[in-house]
Amino acid sequence: MNTMAAETDRHASPDTQATAVYRRLRSDILEGRLSPGIRLKVQELSASYGAGQAPLREALAQLAAEGLARRIEQRGFRVADADPAEFTGLIRTRCLVEAAALRESIARGDAGWEDAVAAAESRLMRLPRSLEAGRFVPNPAWEVAHRTFHAVLLSACEAPPLLAFCQRLREEADRYRALANAVAYPGRDVAVEHAAIAKAALNRDAEGAATLLAQHLGSTGEFVRLALERRAAQASG
Repeated sequence: MNTMAAETDRHASPDTQATAVYRRLRSDILEGRLSPGIRLKVQELSASYGAGQAPLREALAQLAAEGLARRIEQRGFRVADADPAEFTGLIRTRCLVEAAALRESIARGDAGWEDAVAAAESRLMRLPRSLEAGRFVPNPAWEVAHRTFHAVLLSACEAPPLLAFCQRLREEADRYRALANAVAYPGRDVAVEHAAIAKAALNRDAEGAATLLAQHLGSTGEFVRLALERRAAQASG
């Protein structure tokens, strides 16, 4: 960690420290830098993140409330496990919740929303998913455009708490995807799936778009679930 940043964190107010360390810990968990099940020791985290122990405990409690960490009775915290069964439930929830948000977005979206959906899909289509030919190397720009496309689709539903819940579910699903390293999907054209969802949404076919979105999320979920099961089998073997 940058020494100046650590020094700044140490002199920040407890609330500011707790917020800053919460964001950094959350990012490290979601992106797989903190592995599932590892112990989150306050003393070690204090040194690594340049934050006091009280703000760290507050941040860990918030992460536990979100389900990204687990509180261990009298023993502190651990990063939440990557359970394939829990992931299946997560994907099922995403299909139900995002389909509902998309129906509302289609019903309420105006011309500006249509333009935003078309632009987001066009940008996503132009970007390669892999940085190399012949082997899969995830393209960070594609990942950003992919998140933007899905967010824009739902953005007109006019229900901020629902959108926040959708984002939280999406971020947690991305954690499993990062852990599984299952981001190349053989025999599947993800760009065609995105184009079909966008076309149905822009045609105001709410049920068709919702069905396509659920199928899209379910297909990705199945690839990741199988990869997680292989990962668990290798770890136990």
